[in-house]
Amino acid sequence: MGPQDKEYVFIQVADGQITQVICSKDESTQYPPADTKIDLSGFLLLPGLVNAHDHLQFALYPRLGAPPYESYVDWGEEIHAKFADVIAKHKSVPRSVRLWWGGIRNLLCGVTTVCHHDKLWSELQRKDFPVKVVQQFVWGHSLALGGDLHIARSTMPEGTVFILHAAEGVDDRARNEVFNLDELGLLDASTVLVHGLAMDGAAVDLLGERGTSLIVCPSSNKFLFEVLPNMKLFNPIRNVALGSDSPLTAIGDLLDELRFALEFCDIAPAKGYRMVTEDAAKILKLRAGEGTIRVSGAADLIAIRDTGHNPADRLQTLSMADIEFVMIAGRVQLASEEVLDRLPFHVKDGLEPLVIDGILRWLRAPVGELLRQAEEVIGTGKVHLGGRRISAPISQ
Repeated sequence: MGPQDKEYVFIQVADGQITQVICSKDESTQYPPADTKIDLSGFLLLPGLVNAHDHLQFALYPRLGAPPYESYVDWGEEIHAKFADVIAKHKSVPRSVRLWWGGIRNLLCGVTTVCHHDKLWSELQRKDFPVKVVQQFVWGHSLALGGDLHIARSTMPEGTVFILHAAEGVDDRARNEVFNLDELGLLDASTVLVHGLAMDGAAVDLLGERGTSLIVCPSSNKFLFEVLPNMKLFNPIRNVALGSDSPLTAIGDLLDELRFALEFCDIAPAKGYRMVTEDAAKILKLRAGEGTIRVSGAADLIAIRDTGHNPADRLQTLSMADIEFVMIAGRVQLASEEVLDRLPFHVKDGLEPLVIDGILRWLRAPVGELLRQAEEVIGTGKVHLGGRRISAPISQ
């Protein structure tokens, strides 16, 4: 099935995997018995989204800068000079807490797997982290800020990828970065570039020849440089995915980024769907069926209200408020109030409430303690997650 199709189904899950998918248009069909049943009738079930690029430790930060800039280097230098107090305050929140909020930011918008472009801190390797974090890849920041990229790449395990920022800007340095990387022997089918804004036709053709993949973050580009990536220009590139980047520059979460890309970058809904599911999984060389719903694949699923529209068309208006159920590796990680009422009692155990922009969600995370620690530094009632205000529910 593609993103323009839908079917009434029963999905059986065991040991974190999908073990059976039974399609039937007859809602009265008798399905195999199960130890736990979750009735999601009236909902549209989708594969969990794959966020190809994020910086999880910046989830609580506001957008910073006074654009336009020529390059990311200019932006970085300016915000550390002009917004040093804001940066220092948010950095005072314990890093482990900031990382957890980065995971929660992704969970709330239906992301089940995220690629964190930075150090793989121990917090991100915990089995109880809110979402899956890609473990097997190597990263370098960029040509300007990444140190010796050959040393970084030399540690890359076989069958994984090397990810770095490139062509992020509008100046000559940004325009030449792809060719500089090629001269260094760093462009091939295992390389993944992030942004690519400054690339011209020759640079794009070079990526196509080398089999190099690309991850775009259009709203960050628009904010920093007042320029959008030319998605039609990128056609020769074999695989292109979408990333949310961080709230320091991006419009919001991955769904916000997707709606932005569909509206302003002339991306067809079906293409946008693939950019946050199977294409992202392909670029990151994920092998457990992420971004799809299939037998023997990971039981990473999200649910939204069934309005009669197909999945691809729903993406044009979909936001965090529409995500009412998230399952990761067969475990319920998020539920709306209505879905919570449908869950068996033992499945609800461990879910905690969080209000975000007035919307109540139940999450498998210690949100009460995480919020307390963030408010100790930022201030009570002043904590925002990707630009959205978060709070504990008001006790009845």
